[in-house]
Amino acid sequence: MLKQGLFQKLQQKLSPQQIQLMKLLQVPTAELEQRIKQEIEENPALEEGQDEDRAAEDAELPEADDREESEGGDEEEFDLSDYFDDDDTPDYKLSANNRSADDEEREIPLSGGRTFTDHLKAQLQLRRIDDRTEMLAENLIGNLDEDGYLRRELDAIVNDLAFTQNVSCTKEELERALKEVQSLDPAGVGARDLRECLLLQLERMPHDLDQRIAREVVEKHFEAFTKKHYDRILEKLEVDEDALRGAIEVIVHLNPRPGNTSQETARPVQTVVPDFLLNAVDGDLDLQLNGRNAPELRLSRTYKDMLQEYARNKKDKDQREALQFIKQKLDSAKWFIDAIRQRQHTLLMTMEAIMEHQRDFFLTGDETRMRPMILKDIAEKVGLDISTISRVANSKFVQTNYGTFPLKYFFSEGLSTDSGEEVSTREVKKILQDAIDAEEKRKPLTDEKLTTLLQEKGYNIARRTVAKYREQLGIPVARLRKEL
Repeated sequence: MLKQGLFQKLQQKLSPQQIQLMKLLQVPTAELEQRIKQEIEENPALEEGQDEDRAAEDAELPEADDREESEGGDEEEFDLSDYFDDDDTPDYKLSANNRSADDEEREIPLSGGRTFTDHLKAQLQLRRIDDRTEMLAENLIGNLDEDGYLRRELDAIVNDLAFTQNVSCTKEELERALKEVQSLDPAGVGARDLRECLLLQLERMPHDLDQRIAREVVEKHFEAFTKKHYDRILEKLEVDEDALRGAIEVIVHLNPRPGNTSQETARPVQTVVPDFLLNAVDGDLDLQLNGRNAPELRLSRTYKDMLQEYARNKKDKDQREALQFIKQKLDSAKWFIDAIRQRQHTLLMTMEAIMEHQRDFFLTGDETRMRPMILKDIAEKVGLDISTISRVANSKFVQTNYGTFPLKYFFSEGLSTDSGEEVSTREVKKILQDAIDAEEKRKPLTDEKLTTLLQEKGYNIARRTVAKYREQLGIPVARLRKEL
């Protein structure tokens, strides 16, 4: 049953300006410059550079006369075609490139560098093998993953060749082709698992005592080696600890990912651009915003002059529409400039609160001096919402005397001590890391012993919490840390 009625309700909505500010807060310094260039391209009323008269920029823009607009009738929806589909040639079309959209693209795109696959195929062409084996080997190279391993079963590749390329072959033929692939550089490429990868590399090394023992360990006692059951290996091989230690040294220096040895397959390293510069000088902290976070933007003088010119003659409908368009662009430019300024203010205010909260760390660089801090603590200090603080901390970095850190690094939960004092979990992790670094590698500290060690220092912590912190630090269990 349908029913009509009047209802009154309160609803909170973000304005376009607030949404724009929230988006700008999330943008790191490395991307801010590109975001500003994009806005300048979309809005010709926005320019780079210091405004000659900042006060004039903040003045209220001329408004269209409501009475005269009402006399002119209902305003029609603004259409860009009214301004660009005319006989006048726009300025941006004054330069010709003698090309059109219908021209056929005849240029051949050139690849920048050789891939790992190309590197292997080039080596394959230099080997003295028949055409069929070469064709099968190239197909196997195409099935290698980024680490250089052949993860697929040969039976599955035989079926693929038969159904997709109409090539009939046997598993034995693929085995011979795989041997050719495994003979290519780098050593270990084409292996089907880690054990085979290590054996392929050991085969190319000098056959001395350490290499011989290493090969026997990988070939016959690989599971015991991965679990670090050294006593069992010593008993089986009947060698002393020094000989086994030399063999292990050979094994750990092998490359478990031969496919990533090529420079072309290496992932690009992203350069970290700090958003803040924080220096400790004579017991004082000096905080500055990175200059890239404070670009100089201004309103276009040409557009402001055009606004005043059109404002003098608003009776004509075309003139009013032009006035409305120009005013819209100028308002949009003002909003963007204000959003950039508000972004700078919010970033500095938030970082100052973090700096004061973690003052001891920034002065000393000692991780154990770091205090527990959550988003709510900073939000209460600066009077902003937690979501705003989260946006500021996201993808932002600060450069200090002791390195460059992400802002999220300074946020951590608290842990109580016997005296009731709240300490940061990072302090506990630091003590854990130092204890594990200083442990006797023949008898590594178990999680129970680490728990006892922390409790003796006055930290109320459970064994499962110690295990969680150890995993967060990327440290394996005691059995896997054992060394001879």
